This record gives sequence, C-alpha cells and structure tokens, in this order.
Amino acid sequence: MFQDIKYLSFGEAGILLEFGSVMDKEINLQIHKTAKWLNDHPFDGFIETVPAYTTLTVLYDPMKFIHFKKSAFELAVEQIRNKLESMPDENSSVGRTIEIPVCYGGDFGPDLENVASINGISPQEVISIHTEKTYYVYMLGFAPGFPFLGGMAKEIAAPRLSSPRLSIPKGSVGIAGEQTGIYPIETPGGWQLIGRTPTKLFTPDQDHPVLLQAGDQVKFYQITPEEYHAWEAEHEHHD
Repeated sequence: MFQDIKYLSFGEAGILLEFGSVMDKEINLQIHKTAKWLNDHPFDGFIETVPAYTTLTVLYDPMKFIHFKKSAFELAVEQIRNKLESMPDENSSVGRTIEIPVCYGGDFGPDLENVASINGISPQEVISIHTEKTYYVYMLGFAPGFPFLGGMAKEIAAPRLSSPRLSIPKGSVGIAGEQTGIYPIETPGGWQLIGRTPTKLFTPDQDHPVLLQAGDQVKFYQITPEEYHAWEAEHEHHD
C-alpha cells in the first residue's frame, strides 16, 4: 500500500498523500490509520493531518528544514516515509459501530415520498433499505461533525434538491446522490431529507463535542414520533 502513495506538494507547508483515485472503504480506512499513526508519532516540524476520501494532507513547518541542502518538501516526504516504514501492518478496524435512531417521514423527513417516487418504490421500502445497511464514515465535512456516509444502496439514491433549504433542523438525515448523512446543527442544505434523529451529533460544551469520527460505522434503526419525543425529552432532562 505505502509504495503506491503519491506525494504531491500542497502549498508551501503541506504535502498531499494520494492513496488512490476512487472512493473505497479499504483505502479510506488506511488513510485514517496513517493519520492516526502520524499524529501519534510526529516528526520534527509536523503540525497536523487532514484526511479526506482518497487523500491525506500533512501540514508541516518548512522553517524546520531551512538549513538543509534539500528542499523542505523533499525532507518532509523523507520524514513521512520513515515514519510509515515503522507503522505496523495490521487489519484491525480503527472505528466503532454506532446505532442511530431515526424517525422517518412526515415533518421529520419531508422528502421521503419524493425519494420513493424517484426510485419507483414505496416510502416504507426506502426506510427498509436505508436501515438494513451498515454505513462507513468516510470523513467529516462542511458543518461540525457532519458525517459523509458511504455504503448506501443505489435503489434509494436521489439527487440534491434543485433549490437548497435555508434552514434544516439539526438531526435531519438526508440523501444526496449515493450518499447519506446527518445534519448535526441547524444549517442551510440541499440534501433530500428522509428522517430525523434525536441523537446529538455535536455538543460544543463537551470534552468530545463530535459524536462520530471518520472510520466509524453507523447503523440506523426506525423509531416512532412518540419514541423520538420521549428520547428528546429524556436527554434534555439529563443535559
């Protein structure tokens, strides 16, 4: 795997490690393992890693390499290669499996019937297909803790809305193309909303504010509106 990585310059203080060109769970898992290894075993000048679907950006301080004949980029690449040579080749998963309750349809999922219509199936079939899969968190993006989930069945794929909503309630579960995701905060957005979870994905006042991490797996299960409100009331009470 590591001999196939391409090292590309990313500005004056970054290196883009390209692991592949297609979205693949095994490649993405390797990216997150590599990011964790570099974070746990930093080289001199290391700042941070930024994982994405098929790439890992490593940010570093070029001033650490200013007194050497080679360029900062070349020296930083050497440092990364050296670190990766000592990385254990293990197959264990880095993530957890987290079950997320969802109330589908109605006010909770106003686009459920539209997604069903697009695919020529019933709303209940959309729910059944959506809950039978286990999803993989490829990355977190655009809003704090927003998980981009891979592994959704093509039978319920649906395009983004032609006109995005100005406000989407937090906890909304949506579909865009062949991906599904959860809005952790109230925000504008263009995904087709099929349901909503009472589970809090982003709690800024906690030590670990983001519930899901890249590399985790997510399993959805259906709850009723009554169960949704009971869950919400119970957790509000505990908070």
